[in-house]
This record gives sequence, C-alpha cells and structure tokens, in this order.
Amino acid sequence: MRHHYTQGFMRHIFVTGISTEVGKTLASAILVEALQADYWKPVQAGELAYTDSDKVRELISNPRTVIHPSAYSLTSPMSPHAAAAIDGVTIELGQIQPPRTNNHLVIEGAGGLLVPLNEHDTILDLIEPDYQVVVVSRHYLGSINHTLLTVSALVERGFETSLLFSGDPHPTTEAILSTKTGVPVLGRIPELPCIDRARIKKEAARLLPALKAHRLT
Repeated sequence: MRHHYTQGFMRHIFVTGISTEVGKTLASAILVEALQADYWKPVQAGELAYTDSDKVRELISNPRTVIHPSAYSLTSPMSPHAAAAIDGVTIELGQIQPPRTNNHLVIEGAGGLLVPLNEHDTILDLIEPDYQVVVVSRHYLGSINHTLLTVSALVERGFETSLLFSGDPHPTTEAILSTKTGVPVLGRIPELPCIDRARIKKEAARLLPALKAHRLT
C-alpha cells in the first residue's frame, strides 16, 4: 500500500499515454505549469543524461514546482521490467512511494497503461483510487483502438478519466473518441514549432479553463 502526504484539496493527476512518443512529457509540463504543481516520474527507463524530469524542469517557469526524484532510474530505453532486468534489479511496487508534498502533483507514467513493471504489476497498478487520470491521445493508424482500450481499462476500475489530444487536429477521430469514451475532453496540444518556456506558459494558460471546468485544479 502506498500512501499520499498532502493537505487540503491537492490533486494527484496521473498522465498516461495510449502508446510511446505521444506527448506525455510535453503534456505533463503544460499541466505542471498550469497548476504550478509538483512533478514526479516514478520510473525512468533510459535517457538518464537528460530525463523526462530534466525536460519538465527546463520547460516550466513558475517558482512553486518541485521536481521529485524517480523511484527507479534504469539505464536502458525499454519496457521497465526489461530495463530493470538488464540493470540487475526488480521493480517492487512497495518501493514506489508518492513524494511528500502539500502541492498538486502531476505523475507521469512510462509508455502505455499496461506496460509491465515486473512479472505481476503494470503502470496501471501505480494509479491510486483517488488519482485523476489524463490520457494523452495522438492520432496515428490504430490510435482509436488504443485510446478506447486505455480509457476502458481506466473507467472499468472507477478512475476519474479525461482525454487530452496531442498533435495536429483530426476532427473525425477526436469526435468519435469523445462520443465512444464519454469522458471529458480537456482539449488538444497543437504541434508546436518551438518548445520553450514561453510556449509552455502560453499553452498552460490556454488549458487552465478546461482544467478548472473539470475539477483538476
């Protein structure tokens, strides 16, 4: 059992994706900036010289955010269970404890929802019952199926779930996903020609009304 250490009405927002490379870290940075939230990547696999935590730190400009260290930092850019095996360790769910904070906390998963951590647990098992989940969906061939499966798995477990689209607009895909999932849509992060602090701040301000409307603040 993992325990939270928060006061008041602080939100834990878990950011997952429908696959790899769909924009989870960019979405996490925008959410962090919009909420002036803390950030935590429980499991980092690969890119240890420039981690997702480093990327978020570089993109935000508010003075309140604390970037919390990962519970596991693995050397290989692979599924966490395989990366852990290469490093000679076993990921234990009990060792992944949410950090102490009195702030909102944005938690970024690794890969998709059912990516294995070990022989028994997946990324899904990191999500506590009171977390709110943001699913980042990006259009590609097969993305509708991946999005519906991801949202279905979350809704079946009773998680408060919303969708955030990433990339160029695809109205028919976005419309059918909104209809078939029935979950709130926070909006879409456009394809950004330049990703820097100014642009992240602008996107955060644009997203904030939707976050307030859907009680993610």
